[in-house]
Amino acid sequence: MSPHRRPLSLLLALVALLALAVGVSACGYESHAHEVEEGAPVEVGELHYNATFSRYLNPNDPEDGPLLEGQPEAPPGEAYFGVFFEVKNETDHVQPLPETMTVTDTADNEYEVQESESILAFPFGGLVEAEEQVPVLDSPAQLGPIEGSVAIFLLPDEASENRPLILHIPPAEEGEEGGEITLDL
Repeated sequence: MSPHRRPLSLLLALVALLALAVGVSACGYESHAHEVEEGAPVEVGELHYNATFSRYLNPNDPEDGPLLEGQPEAPPGEAYFGVFFEVKNETDHVQPLPETMTVTDTADNEYEVQESESILAFPFGGLVEAEEQVPVLDSPAQLGPIEGSVAIFLLPDEASENRPLILHIPPAEEGEEGGEITLDL
């Protein structure tokens, strides 16, 4: 190979490698836009959901007591599990929140969100004002140690053996795509 062809070959190889890298990263972005890991935001409709934290809740822990307000004692072999959220509305319009959410495990068991009386509860079926967030700034949920509203699920003990758990966020409006968050349990 002549000395003049070597830089041209190297340049062409670099351009091809760059094009491949851009193509692969774009494909990955598009195919996983509505499936993320806990801690990463997922867009559902016009809202950006971020499950900042998830964990089993202990009714004997003073920090968890307010989260479980109004919940009956968990039956034997079951425990309450909390998913903490921030939801942002970056639009100029009020946006609706979903009425419910579910969690599934690898055995295809589905668990419904529990109704909650806690002032820290996620406001299912509520609205997010334009350019606002849930929890609202300076609210008890936003000022709490986790800085998020909680969705509570009642899970059997074997659910932790069937990981990962997937949180399913349905679209608030017909025709939109829902989101999935793999929970870090």
